Amino acid sequence: MSENTLPGPAPAVREADGATVVALNGEIDLLAVDALARRLDTLTAGPHPDLVLDLRPATFIDCAGLGVLCRTRNRTLARRGRLRLVADDSTGFLRMLRLAGLGGVFEVHTRLPGNPGPGPPPETPAEAKSPLESPCTAPRTSSATS
Repeated sequence: MSENTLPGPAPAVREADGATVVALNGEIDLLAVDALARRLDTLTAGPHPDLVLDLRPATFIDCAGLGVLCRTRNRTLARRGRLRLVADDSTGFLRMLRLAGLGGVFEVHTRLPGNPGPGPPPETPAEAKSPLESPCTAPRTSSATS
């Protein structure tokens, strides 16, 4: 496997309504996150990134995958950009966000931008929080005893 590829299918990247749309396929887990993080870092490197991550094709996401989403969110906000997630709850992703304390942290939609149709309004963060105030950057606690 080369350094520039993800295990499994590479994420499809395209432009839609001025945003960069990345479709994440398959499993977003410990094996995939390093390559995915590098790709998303590249896409959020400039000023004012407008990034849409389509999670509907993803079949699995673990805590390492959530970490990459948080990292991407923080990088995007630090550059005064916008990150949107597109997901439905068929895989339990939205429930997992809520259980992880990340409900309301991400701007979540059920369809891609510029794709009108029926559906609930997007789930937007309740309050605009800086990356430093987000559960995405909560301080880590050590489980080791002194």
